[in-house]
Amino acid sequence: MMLKALCLGLLCVIFVSHFYTPMPDNIEESWKIMALDAIAKTCTFTAMCFENMGIMRYEEFISMIFKLDYTQPLSDEYITVTDTTFVDIPVRLYLPKRKSETRRRAVIYFHGGGFCFGSSKQRAFDFLNRWTANTLDAVVVGVDYRLAPQHHFPAQFEDGLAAVKFFLLEKILTKYGVDPTRICISGDSSGGNLATAVTQQVQNDAEIKHKIKMQVLLYPGLQITDSYLPSHRENEHGIVLTRDVAIKLVSLYFTKDEALPRAMRRNQHMPLESRHLFKFVNWSILLPEKYRKDYVYTEPILGGLSYSLPGLIDSRALPLLANDSQLQNLPLTYILTCQHDVLRDDGLMYVTRLRNVGVQVVHDHIEDGIHGALSYMTSPFYLRLGLRIRDMYVSWLDKNL
Repeated sequence: MMLKALCLGLLCVIFVSHFYTPMPDNIEESWKIMALDAIAKTCTFTAMCFENMGIMRYEEFISMIFKLDYTQPLSDEYITVTDTTFVDIPVRLYLPKRKSETRRRAVIYFHGGGFCFGSSKQRAFDFLNRWTANTLDAVVVGVDYRLAPQHHFPAQFEDGLAAVKFFLLEKILTKYGVDPTRICISGDSSGGNLATAVTQQVQNDAEIKHKIKMQVLLYPGLQITDSYLPSHRENEHGIVLTRDVAIKLVSLYFTKDEALPRAMRRNQHMPLESRHLFKFVNWSILLPEKYRKDYVYTEPILGGLSYSLPGLIDSRALPLLANDSQLQNLPLTYILTCQHDVLRDDGLMYVTRLRNVGVQVVHDHIEDGIHGALSYMTSPFYLRLGLRIRDMYVSWLDKNL
């Protein structure tokens, strides 16, 4: 009996030492977030163990868990929900049932998931898009782009762009009763990256007739050029998303080669010909002083990889690298960032860059926010934080779209 108690005690100590993350004082529902964080880190630990033992790859295990949360396209009394395709790109479509005398607004949504996981079919995203369609009386499209590492960049970007261009065709807008002057592209996390890159492409492509009225970027990841920003240091062992996990996922966006994440952890992954891009992500200039604090800026070291990956200098993959002339044509932009988020500074720097070229930007910063909060809006894992961000997002759309 004593031996069993000792073993249990040791297991508890190991669990706490590996998975416990101290909660900041301003976190709401701290015990619930602590539990969710422990679950996320336990899944990550298990996935890494399986990968090291050769049972299955990390992303395969995590993807299995995500798929347990997928939903069927169930319509209700207000919204017709269907799974269909836009030029072979799977999408989930939400169409209001009530009659409208005028053309409706539309929102195209890119889900998060580190480019490797997730779907518009996930319970949280289905809930969010259904809520958006019903509240705004709007057509909503959730895009299911191809996922890494089975498909590397630029597959995700190409899928997103193809789906948006198809939706913007006159015959499709007419089919769904959409007002071509009231269309928004939105996304969270890696979906925010795709929303940003696709919007840049659409707005700067003279051949695309209908343009986007606005873009909404929710705690987006927009660069990995500098992998040692203040938010990376502050949230290295952060809530839900750690620096190591973020680096692993974005690496898989480009390649399965383990040399890339190793170089990224040292901030030595950028190719020799990329120095001219550092000005676009120089946090010592672009971050507000409040977030720079006393951190010292050091330029990333070039040439740490023995080969060059073109995606690392491509603004379609890392949209914060877009030059000023590409940014000048962008529409009204809403950006939401979270304080306790390893990706926080990407959004903050994009706010500065857009404002510097005259783009109208509305920025909300959630002081008690964590990454991925929108994934926790449904039972049994709902957070008041996730519902608060949902309400901020949909309310802003309702007033401005």
